[in-house]
This record gives sequence, structure tokens and C-alpha cells, in this order.
Amino acid sequence: MTVNSISVLFITNDSVGHVNSCIGIGQQLSGAGHKVTFMISRQWSGKLEKYGFQVIYYDINGDKINADEDPAKLWALILQEEGCFVDQPSIDKMVNIKTIHINKFCQNSRQMDPIIEDTIDIVRPDLIVLDQVIGYPSVEQSGVPWVLSCSSNPLLLIDDKRTPPYGSGYSIYGNKNQWQLYRQTVNNATRQIWHDFNNYFISKGCQPLPDCQYFHLSPYLNIYHYPIELDYTDIRPLPENVYRFDSFMRNEKKDKRFELPEQLRDKPGKLIYFSLGSMGAVVVENMKRLVTIMAKSNNRFIVSKGPLHNEYDLPDNMWGQQSIPQLQVLPIVDLVITHGGNNTVTETMYFGKPMIVLPLFVDQFDNAQCVEDNGFGIRLDLYSCTENELLSAIDKLLSDKQLHEKLAKISKRIQSDNSQRKLPKIFENLVFNIKPINNSN
Repeated sequence: MTVNSISVLFITNDSVGHVNSCIGIGQQLSGAGHKVTFMISRQWSGKLEKYGFQVIYYDINGDKINADEDPAKLWALILQEEGCFVDQPSIDKMVNIKTIHINKFCQNSRQMDPIIEDTIDIVRPDLIVLDQVIGYPSVEQSGVPWVLSCSSNPLLLIDDKRTPPYGSGYSIYGNKNQWQLYRQTVNNATRQIWHDFNNYFISKGCQPLPDCQYFHLSPYLNIYHYPIELDYTDIRPLPENVYRFDSFMRNEKKDKRFELPEQLRDKPGKLIYFSLGSMGAVVVENMKRLVTIMAKSNNRFIVSKGPLHNEYDLPDNMWGQQSIPQLQVLPIVDLVITHGGNNTVTETMYFGKPMIVLPLFVDQFDNAQCVEDNGFGIRLDLYSCTENELLSAIDKLLSDKQLHEKLAKISKRIQSDNSQRKLPKIFENLVFNIKPINNSN
């Protein structure tokens, strides 16, 4: 550590997308000589130390999670059991997510807060980075400056009536009465959950939460990652202490190079990457349906088969494994078919590839619509897209030379700007009370 190094404690939601974003931030900080510590659930045991981070593990409810359990599989099966992967409109899915999933987080917060307090006493950080979908009084009352990091679509972080509601997947060009109805419906269905959580916040000495919101913006600093070409900054400016970055992408080892499998090497056609993320592939019947359609394409596919990879086979024009080294594959493909998770979308834009987005839930709906609204790809329904729709979308995007040229320019901008390199200086300025860097980008 350098003379002016700082100690940063990450308190992150333990799902794969949140963790990967925080790894990207943590690597920037550790690369600048700062000490990085992660507080995370035991299901991540042994998976973060390779990045040089210190890690403090915790259990909730006395559960002893098997350290060998794949976090992606665990989360996928939980969400599947809770009905998050059924074919429903976005408004029904959001009500379901909040009444079951967010409610569970709110209940667990009463157990998490003492654990967080103990961890802060042990680590004694100069700064805390909170990447969660709810707030924690223990962080706000710690006396330590804290950064709220948003790994999701920025609609979660910045609730603004000028933009569609978070998780709706509604177009920025859509009917604003529909936006209002969505907000009212979700808020009315979940108001008691919010009321109870708000009372808990107040009981711990915190200010009341915004109406039907489950966290406060940090008075110190708030950050999110989303390329400006997709963002909503043209219809709502950034608040004063909110910063946008193009990505929080991890730095993988440069000596790792993805070798195209022999099965695909000599076959004709363009190369396409297909992934429904760490969770979406658990709906095996739908995966079978989609790969059966793509088998009729004259192109080649690299497939991230997901946690239940042993339960289905791939056609001859495809190769896949349980998980794929995404950051190594993206540079070599011509098209990405994705669920629309925030990390995948920002990483795909980084490498300048068009997208077909098949969203599952929450901000994936928003990302899919952003991609389509801004002309960088096509949104299709995950469960009901037809053979003709999917194959036509593939052919259209692969043959659109103008789009590929436009995305190549965006990729060059993102890579040359390297906006996340600013993170260490911004964090240092916050700790040492130096005037912050302008956030107007």
C-alpha cells in the first residue's frame, strides 16, 4: 500500500452480476495501491481471493452453505422456485419480485446489520462501497463515508418521472400514462412491505426512505455503469453526486486466450455468442426450444449452457459448456444473443457487437428496450419468439454493415476513454475531502 492508500470495504449482493461489477471496481482500486476487502456470503468461499482481495464471509440464519455450490446455480434455482422465470408481463414480474424477493431481503436486513457493524469494526475502512438492492442502516450510521454502487440499469438508481419505471421495459417513446399505471400498481401491491422496512430504517435513527423506495442515495457518492449511447442523460441530467461509467468490467488475465473449438473452426457462417446469463438457462425446455431454432441458422454458435448443462445437448453448428469465458469470447464473435443483464450489455458495447436481447425479468427488460430504442439490436420475447422472428433477427443484424461500423466507433470511444480508470482518483478525493471530478459525462 502507498502512503496515501485507502482501505475500501465492499458490501455486495451475492448474485453473480453484482459481484462481477464490484470485482471490476475493486481491481481498479487495488491496481492503484489501495486495500480492498469484500464482505460476502459463504457461497463465494474461495472465489475472490485470486483477485488479491481480502474476504470476510458471513452466514445468515445459521445456514451453512456448501462452499462447493455454484453461486449462479443456487440463485437460479431459488429464483425459479419463486416464479421469476415464468412467462409474465413485466408488471406482474415486478410485483412478484418485490413481494417475495425484496421482502426477503428486507427481513434479512435485521440480521445483516449487526454482521455489517462487526465487519466495519474489524476492517475499519476509510470508505464503504454498498452494492445492494436495499439500504442498510448499519452503513448509513457507521460514520464512514459510503458509495452507493448500482450494478443494474440506472433506472434503479435514479427514479425520475421523466423516464420509464424501473423493470418495466417500457420505451422512452412510450405512453407516460402507462408508466404511471405501472408505478401505482407495483407500489400499491407492495406498500406494506415498504412501510415495514421504512419503519425499521427510522427505528435505527435513519431518515425516512423515499416513498416505495428501499434505499437512500448516498450523500457522498453514487456510481453506475452504462454507456452514454444507451443512457437516459438526454432526458434527465445526472444529479450532482451521481457518476456514470461506461463499464465496471473485470480485467481478466491477458495470457488467457479463447481458442475456437475444432468443432466450429472449419464450419461456414458467422460466429454468434448465445447466453442467458448465470440464471436464465435453468428453464431447460426453453433452452432446448431456442437451440433447436438456431440449429436452422447457417451460422455457428458458442453457447453458455448454464447450471443444468447436462440436461440437454447442442446441435452440430454449436459448441458450449456450463459457463463460457465471456470476456474472451466477445471480441471474436459477430453477434450476441443475450438475456440483457447489465454486465453483458455493457461488455458487449465495449467490444462493439450488435445484440438480440431476450429478457427474463427486472432491468433486463429495460436494457432490452434501450438496445432497441437506440438501434443497437433487436428485442424479442424470450418465451414466445417464433422461429421466423429469431432467424430473421439474426440475419438482419449480421448483414447490417452500417450498424457494425457505428458500433465499432462506439467500442473505440469506450476503450479509449477507459472511464473506470477515474475510479481510484474519485474515491481518493472523497476520502481526503478534495473537490470531486466533474460528472457531466
